[in-house]
Amino acid sequence: MPEERRPENMTRITTPELAEAFINEQIDALRAQIGDKKVLLALSGGVDSSVVAALLIKAVGQQLVCVHVNHGLLRKGEPEQVIDVFRGQMNANLIYVDAVDRFLDKLAGVTDPEQKRHIIGEEFIDVFADEARKLEGVDFLAQGTIWPDILESEGGIKAHHNAGGLPEDIASRFELVEPVKILFKDEVREVGRALGLPSNMVDRQPFPGPGLGVRCPGAITRDRLEAVRESDAILREEFAAAGLAGKVWQYFTVVPDFKSTGVRDGKRTYDWPCIIRAINTTDVMEVTVEHLAPELIDRLVARITTEVPGINRVLFDYTPKPPATVEYE
Repeated sequence: MPEERRPENMTRITTPELAEAFINEQIDALRAQIGDKKVLLALSGGVDSSVVAALLIKAVGQQLVCVHVNHGLLRKGEPEQVIDVFRGQMNANLIYVDAVDRFLDKLAGVTDPEQKRHIIGEEFIDVFADEARKLEGVDFLAQGTIWPDILESEGGIKAHHNAGGLPEDIASRFELVEPVKILFKDEVREVGRALGLPSNMVDRQPFPGPGLGVRCPGAITRDRLEAVRESDAILREEFAAAGLAGKVWQYFTVVPDFKSTGVRDGKRTYDWPCIIRAINTTDVMEVTVEHLAPELIDRLVARITTEVPGINRVLFDYTPKPPATVEYE
């Protein structure tokens, strides 16, 4: 059981004013906990870690050391956005690790989904631990733990992270810092807005831990992974233009490991299909499908088959959950 509970009478953070009050309280608490020491954070660019980073920057500035690991499975422009927002705009002490080759070499030829997830998770821990060993005088480890994580841990749904997976020589060095652990996701987003984080970071749709690796079924290859990344970028651009960004819970592309015959410029092609999935849910236990306007479908088909090398047809997945799951792997 966690030592601290979410106060039963705690007012939910639903306004900028309440978010500002929470931020001010946390700044005082963080300064009291950390003092003049350094704190380490794995900054993925996701909502939770980004809000924690922004909070710590306001509280302790350069005492925060952020490590952003690019494993090659992020969406188009995400590593650049993390660097621009935190190093460029917030003057964060940010270490950028280009580990693309390291991850993709380990994943080469691996087709089993669970093995792929294991490799991605294990390699991330190894890369982060390697960076942590290079640092001196760091006594704290910050994490983006939120209240649902703790509830799921207590309910036996999943383990609460608490530096879980880090090698003992690393984990034993740190005291945990978890400034948003009593917040729900919508409250974390409200705090992020009050901290000045960009909307495309704060309101980012759910993104799996293994990244685009689960949207590249079968053995991951660089060219097929790039097809996923580029088609996903087009999908997000078109959804934004159609006013659907923020209204549809999650939307993404999948490029499976099989090919079919097509025609381009009067010549035969033998390329991959691109599958589009757009869904809505309140609890992720059941998922409904967002039915797209015909004109939006036409634009997506035209752009993806024209602009993304290796794609010669576009398919739409209209399967709810159940029987399907959200992701393909």
